[in-house]
Amino acid sequence: MEKENIVKHKSYAFARRCVRLYKYLCEEKKEYILSKQLLKCGTSIGANIIEGQFGQTRADFAAKLSIARKEAGESEFWLRLLTDEEYISKKQGESMLADCTELIKLLQSITKTLYNK
Repeated sequence: MEKENIVKHKSYAFARRCVRLYKYLCEEKKEYILSKQLLKCGTSIGANIIEGQFGQTRADFAAKLSIARKEAGESEFWLRLLTDEEYISKKQGESMLADCTELIKLLQSITKTLYNK
């Protein structure tokens, strides 16, 4: 049985939250531009993690996780903007930002370890 992969699990859960937020923003707030940006980068985090797992080399794996970390940083930007412009409540924004920050920290730790080996 495969050992639980925390970053894979958390990135998937974050992607699902981004999808649900995108639907809400489009349907309820009629906001399509900022939410689409978050949808793209928020779902890209997990996709890059998965792609990295199937990489051909350790360097390929590290590169994909670095991209995932960049996408998480971009997600943080869009979440802050959506919160500050009151498209989402402060409570919603803080909750999603907490998940995003956790992903950033996990990815930073993993990539730092990879590049130091």
